[in-house]
Amino acid sequence: MKRFILDTDPGIDDALTILYALASPEVKMEAITVVNGNCPMEQGVINALSVLELAGAVHIPVAKGMDKPLLLPVVNAEVTHGKNGLGYAELPVPRTSPVKEHAVELIHELVMQDPGQINIVAIGPLTNIAMAVRLYPQIVGAVEHIYIMGGAINHCGNMTPLAEFNIYCDPHAASIVFHSGIPFTLVPLDVTYQTLMTAEDLRRFEAIKTPLSDFIVKASRYVMEYLSESQEIMGCALNDPLALAALFKKDLLEISPLVLDVDTNYGVSMGKTFADFYNYEQKPANGDAALDVKARDFVDHFLERMIKLSQ
Repeated sequence: MKRFILDTDPGIDDALTILYALASPEVKMEAITVVNGNCPMEQGVINALSVLELAGAVHIPVAKGMDKPLLLPVVNAEVTHGKNGLGYAELPVPRTSPVKEHAVELIHELVMQDPGQINIVAIGPLTNIAMAVRLYPQIVGAVEHIYIMGGAINHCGNMTPLAEFNIYCDPHAASIVFHSGIPFTLVPLDVTYQTLMTAEDLRRFEAIKTPLSDFIVKASRYVMEYLSESQEIMGCALNDPLALAALFKKDLLEISPLVLDVDTNYGVSMGKTFADFYNYEQKPANGDAALDVKARDFVDHFLERMIKLSQ
């Protein structure tokens, strides 16, 4: 069983990732650490707690993390995820509370308790992880692996023409993590935008008629409408769940070791992730990137897990 910390900015696909983790016996989610991103950090904490309560998993600790990027102004994605970050879904105010520890402290604590045993699945901006690396450099040799939903290598951006949202929100944090020495796998838009949950797929949840299936339908439909109107994409891109799948379903992805970096300069390309495919500077690969995916196989696997959880 793979143990991991979910570092997240709970919007819609983040919430689906929480549920996907709970539906997958191959993994154990040790904690959820929240960062500013899709929605403000405080709202993200509420969303994480509410989704855990919906799924009956209140034993999983949730920690407040960084509420702003390292250097840049705060950016959120209300247009993509709705006013409260969960689209058309409305969940009760959570009865549970976050733990007292800051997310950065909790990451350090959990990693150092079991060196080499804890993975991080990072599906928001990388501010929490970068701060943990800077404050506690000893975690560099203790984290087993980081799986990052972020970036666009050969794909256009979804925040700017060149940059993907998570990396754009805090490119300086991404640079720190990419060059930290922690093994990592980047799961970029190149693959996540291939994994689309369709309207037909969503009708399978509509037929179940439980609170959890109702949540999935109302949250996912919001993203479907946004992507259809703004990017002519017909479906709900399963960006964040695919990053979790990279932890335990690697057979679905084509992953290559590469020299990976991010542009931190202020300008049109800020936040652009890129790979030095020809290794012009003769550097060793610093990470892996998923460049292709068995898209429908993943969607079917995801649906199977989520439908079972919803019933």
